[in-house]
Amino acid sequence: MLPDFNSPDNPLRDLIDDQTFLELERHKLFSEKAIRDYQIRRIFKDMRQTMSAGDAIDRIREMHPYLQFDTVRKIVYQISK
Repeated sequence: MLPDFNSPDNPLRDLIDDQTFLELERHKLFSEKAIRDYQIRRIFKDMRQTMSAGDAIDRIREMHPYLQFDTVRKIVYQISK
């Protein structure tokens, strides 16, 4: 699920405060895809506490049905540059 940039909800709350998020968003300095991928990686990490990697990827695909299994796999195992 993509973040709603019209909402004051901060999908990066664990990284930056709400005021900073709103200011950066106001200047259109975010990549929706990058935020989506970050959220997917965070959800995957949480799910792996209780289920297999394949099951976690399948659950994420239910949330993002437009993504293929291999695409989600690449997102969750992406190494930060």
